[in-house]
Amino acid sequence: MTADDLIRAAVESDEAFIKEFASILKGELHITAAEFSEKSGIPSSTVYKLLSGHREPNIKTLRQIVKVLRKMEGNEKSDFIAVIAARPVLDIITEKKLKLGGKLLTIREYSATSMEDAIVAAIRAERDGAKALVCAPIVSPTIEKVVRIPVTTIMPRDSLIAAIELAARKMG
Repeated sequence: MTADDLIRAAVESDEAFIKEFASILKGELHITAAEFSEKSGIPSSTVYKLLSGHREPNIKTLRQIVKVLRKMEGNEKSDFIAVIAARPVLDIITEKKLKLGGKLLTIREYSATSMEDAIVAAIRAERDGAKALVCAPIVSPTIEKVVRIPVTTIMPRDSLIAAIELAARKMG
């Protein structure tokens, strides 16, 4: 979640941005400003000026930093659909990838044993970059109120794969 943390810090203040950016590079990624510059294509002088407070990030540079951080975090992978369910339901899923309309979708499992677990899992899935999610009917109305991605309900008469395909179509 480093990219999201950096965005929040940038909105908060220049000082918060500097502190968060330095913390991400040193504490989480364990790389130097020069190494980040090399990975990001942002000139090392710009990275050093940002970290020292001698320059404020413009929106283009911030976007570039966030894109690189997301890539390094692994959040810029293929689109994925989150499936929130109890472990026995998740164990039914044999395919972790689904080809639909020429697009390869990843299915990520989020185990939940209570309504609270399911709501937390939905928020976590959205933060992780899910493009849609599939969950049980008892919790889907609540989840739809707290996330901004399409939510599809697993219905007993439908197969799980049919629900995943519906979520994929909703993604657009």
